[in-house]
Amino acid sequence: MGWRAIEIAEQRLSQDEWPEYYDGRNGRLVGKASRKYQTWTIAGFLLAREFMKNPNSLNLISFDEDPEMLNWLSRAGDF
Repeated sequence: MGWRAIEIAEQRLSQDEWPEYYDGRNGRLVGKASRKYQTWTIAGFLLAREFMKNPNSLNLISFDEDPEMLNWLSRAGDF
């Protein structure tokens, strides 16, 4: 199912010139004020495809639970 979503996204995004966002009741219309060839749209698509090809790549953007970091984050809310 994930690969099918990637295939559909690749076709639609490319056809629609990599819009900033989709709109409408079903999210199938390019947004009225949407800009084309958006870097974040392209980057998000490429990342999704990479994560599907190589799930181990998720380690590049996620971290193991670090007790020190969790402690720091819990204290950060106190400021």
